Amino acid sequence: MERGLKGLKIYQMACELERKVHETVKGFPAEEKFRKTDQVIRASSSVCDNISEGYGKFSYQSKIHSYYTARGEAEEAREQIVRAGNIGILNKEKSQELESDYTALIKGINGYIRFLRKEKDKKENALSKTQDLST
Repeated sequence: MERGLKGLKIYQMACELERKVHETVKGFPAEEKFRKTDQVIRASSSVCDNISEGYGKFSYQSKIHSYYTARGEAEEAREQIVRAGNIGILNKEKSQELESDYTALIKGINGYIRFLRKEKDKKENALSKTQDLST
């Protein structure tokens, strides 16, 4: 079992989705290179970047902020994929598959944010109890 960032399930999911997106957009029309193709690649890459950035942050609040950003980028990537399917540059089946994968990732990010909030609350409660005892 991997430890650290590479062992984090949402990071693994985001990196796998980034790979899938890169593979998928190879089939986009050439005229979409600087429109849909570039946009969806940037969003999918940004999800991984923000998860790794959050992992490296020190405070819980900084971490949570980075994961909020990652969630927003995942939502953007999902929406780009859906719209590519709607306008016919991506087949509906592939669009639905990637949409479902991004939905699962977003749920995972939400779960990790909840976990970090609970950890933050535990730490603050423990610190508060320690301060109460010292007065």
